Amino acid sequence: MSIEWVRKYYKVPAKRGGRVEYTGDGSPELGTITSASGGQLYIRLDGKPHPLPFHPTWKLRYLDAKEPAA
Repeated sequence: MSIEWVRKYYKVPAKRGGRVEYTGDGSPELGTITSASGGQLYIRLDGKPHPLPFHPTWKLRYLDAKEPAA
């Protein structure tokens, strides 16, 4: 399952190279989307050597996404 599939299925603005904020461990961590597989996004958190799998809607904020108009 590709990043395009993740984007359409979960309705998230995921893209390779996109920046995210993960808050699942209590304090915010920034990272970069590197790939997708099996419905998971692989994100390399800043300061970590390897990407880790994350669910596309669990405690992630997509920083490159455009905010909806008010």
